[in-house]
Amino acid sequence: MSLFNVFNISGTGMSAQSVRLNTTASNIANADSVSSSIDETYRARHPVFAAEMQKAAAGQESSVGVQVLGVVESNKPLNVEYSPEHPMADKDGYIYKPNVNVIEEMTNMISASRSYQTNVQLAESAKNMLNKTLTLGQR
Repeated sequence: MSLFNVFNISGTGMSAQSVRLNTTASNIANADSVSSSIDETYRARHPVFAAEMQKAAAGQESSVGVQVLGVVESNKPLNVEYSPEHPMADKDGYIYKPNVNVIEEMTNMISASRSYQTNVQLAESAKNMLNKTLTLGQR
């Protein structure tokens, strides 16, 4: 594997973790939103990752990066609360809150941030190795 492939792999990893951070931030931002119907309530979103096996299987590349297949909504049940005095309550007195668990989201954010940092450090190490290789013949 060429050292240049390391940049492609770490680049796809950083891109994937960036999507993960953005969806996590969106989940946290909407965690306290309230709706008067199930259909209008925000649902937690999570990215789906896969290895770029198509390129490797086709012989285009010897390295395998990360591909973001999409972002899916969580199918966990929504938080329903009986609050007849709330202005957003439906006719039965219920309000609907997102199925976002802020503790899980914060943990997910820390994990994504660390994964992003690891990919940055990997690219930096590869860059340093290339620079050292270029200076081997000098003296």
